[in-house]
Amino acid sequence: MAASKGRTVLYFEYFPPKTEEGVENLFERMDRMVAHGPNFCDITWGAGGSTADVTLDIANRMQNMVCVETMMHLTCTNMPVEKIDNALDTIKSNGIQNVLALRGDPPHGQDKFVQVAGGFSCALDLVEHIKAKYGDYFGITVAGYPEAHPEVILGEEGATEEAYSKDLAYLKRKVDAGADVIVTQLFYDTDIFLKFVNDCRQIGITCPIVPGIMPINNYKGFVRMTGFCKTKVRCVAVAPSQVMTWMKVYLVCPPFGFTSFPKTQGK
Repeated sequence: MAASKGRTVLYFEYFPPKTEEGVENLFERMDRMVAHGPNFCDITWGAGGSTADVTLDIANRMQNMVCVETMMHLTCTNMPVEKIDNALDTIKSNGIQNVLALRGDPPHGQDKFVQVAGGFSCALDLVEHIKAKYGDYFGITVAGYPEAHPEVILGEEGATEEAYSKDLAYLKRKVDAGADVIVTQLFYDTDIFLKFVNDCRQIGITCPIVPGIMPINNYKGFVRMTGFCKTKVRCVAVAPSQVMTWMKVYLVCPPFGFTSFPKTQGK
C-alpha cells in the first residue's frame, strides 16, 4: 500500500456484520462508497479471531470482487501463531498484501489481555513475525495513539508526559521493525494530532501517518467509542460537558437537527 509524503489518503474501515444479511447489506453500501475513489478499504478482526472466517471472506471479496485495494486487520490477542499464519497465508493466496498489525483488545467479558502459550504479547511481536516469515510481501501498517494508548490515559487529565513518551518510543520500535504506515486512533482535536505528528518526526519516525477519523453516526455510538478510547472531546471556549450536551440534542432529538449520518467509520 503506497503512501507518499504530502499525498491525501482516503479510506473506509468496516466492521464484520454478524449475519449473512448484514454482510450483503455491507457490500451494497461498499459498492456505492468505492465510487468515491478511496485509496483502500480495510476490515477489522475480532478479538481472539472471533470474526476470523467472516473477516477473511469479506477481505477476499473486497480485493477480488469489489476490486478495491484491501487491508485486513490482524490481532494477536488470544491467538496461537498457527492461527495467525493461517490468516496470513489465506490473504496472501487471495492477493491481499496489506495488514494492520495490532495487539488487539481483550476478548468479550475479559478486562485484561492475556498472552496464550506460544503466542505473541504485543503488536511489535506480530510485526517482527510477519517480516521474518513473509519478508517484504506484506505492507505492514501499525496503530498510533495521538493521546497515548487508552491503557495509560488517566481520566480527563490524559496520559502523563512520561507515559506518552514511552508510547511514542514503542511506536518507533514497531516502525523500526518493519512497519510502513501508521494509522492513528480516532481523535476530535486536530491540535493533538498535529502535535503527535511533530513528536513522531522529532524522534525519527518518517513513515506516512494517516489520521483516523470516525464520522459521527449516532449519539450512543459516539459516547461509547470516545469513552472506550478515552478520546478528548472539546470545542474552543466550550466545556466538554457542553459539547456532549450539544451532541445529544442534535443527534437524539430529530426536531433539532440531523436524524442520520453516513454509515461508515474511518480509522
